[in-house]
Amino acid sequence: MANSLAGATQDEVRRHNLGNLLQLIHVHGATSRSDLTALTGLNRSTVGALTTELADAGLVSEQAPVGRGGAGRPSIMVRPQTQRVYVLALDVGVDHIIAARVGLGGEVLDRRELRQSRGDYQMSKILRHVEQLGRSVLAGASPDSVCVGIGAGVCGVVSHADGLVRFAPNLGWVDVPFGTQIADRLATTLPVVVGNDADLGAIAEHVRGAAKGSANVIFLSGEVGVGGGIILDGRPMSGAGGYGGEVGHMAVNPRGRLCRCGARGCWETEVGEEAALLAAGRPEATIEQIVALADAGDRQARAGLRRVGGWLGIGVANLVNLFNPEVVVFGGVFRQLFPATETMVRAALGTALSAPREQVRLALPQFGGDSTLLGAAESAFAPLLDDPLGALAHGSVRLRA
Repeated sequence: MANSLAGATQDEVRRHNLGNLLQLIHVHGATSRSDLTALTGLNRSTVGALTTELADAGLVSEQAPVGRGGAGRPSIMVRPQTQRVYVLALDVGVDHIIAARVGLGGEVLDRRELRQSRGDYQMSKILRHVEQLGRSVLAGASPDSVCVGIGAGVCGVVSHADGLVRFAPNLGWVDVPFGTQIADRLATTLPVVVGNDADLGAIAEHVRGAAKGSANVIFLSGEVGVGGGIILDGRPMSGAGGYGGEVGHMAVNPRGRLCRCGARGCWETEVGEEAALLAAGRPEATIEQIVALADAGDRQARAGLRRVGGWLGIGVANLVNLFNPEVVVFGGVFRQLFPATETMVRAALGTALSAPREQVRLALPQFGGDSTLLGAAESAFAPLLDDPLGALAHGSVRLRA
């Protein structure tokens, strides 16, 4: 910490320490002052003064533990004010729109979901649904609570700097200023952070999900297309403009089908939902139905899953060679496809180099279909965790139902 804060002013050091403490409480939940002292390396009196400041701001509560025996005075427990401080999280996919009120500490306080017809992506309609769902979850917030930000996940290429969705082929969007449109629709000055669905899914599973404690993670997401959220050395890999991680457009089969991006043989044309249904000979079915048919002995469904599983394993092998992850998490449609094709995936993964292959763990997401939603919440909390008192002051312009 000393090196990163060299030359910083006293106010900057204080802001950093407040943010560091709040981050720990947000991720770990109720934590004692003594544990916070050990985790931060700050002295006890400094931790006490900072947690008191966070409590006075309404961000945490402090309470002496009950029922502890033994010598010495028990350390005060510090808890996030989950009900009082929250964000609005949104997930916009090809067949769903989800809105949730997520409290400090990561608890989902309220959640609403709308299933939508594929192909019906008129922007005015989507924004109307976002507003309706958003205001619905906000309606349950207590009068003294405060929303400190909005986060939204989209299945497309997103500019992190301004929330511009540069290209979302499966939604038919090109250069859509989605962050600005959400703020206008909700009539708020709160910051709106827009991110790629896979990037946000990776963050959620890394912070408190299936990849918690792992510094190198790949999260695969897919509905119609396939995306990859990549965390390297504990930090999201976004690329120069925020467009990294488009693993679905790795060229894997030069003789493959034409992709929506205009190229031929992209990975998503071999392992995405549409590819799986076509391989099984049932383009109008669902992944769940294909898996059920294969389990029941349907030969074409089984053959289709074998083909998809082989290509899925080849792509994962490439990612393992490139990034040497500790965990690969199978989100989106892969939550159903991976268990049904695991044998084929692991066989194809055998083509990866032995050293990185031996280190990787294949896992399903802890948050099921809500990884992107909870990652959107984490992105919305980021300004608060960077500058707790400053962000809270901005959030005092309350977002109401």
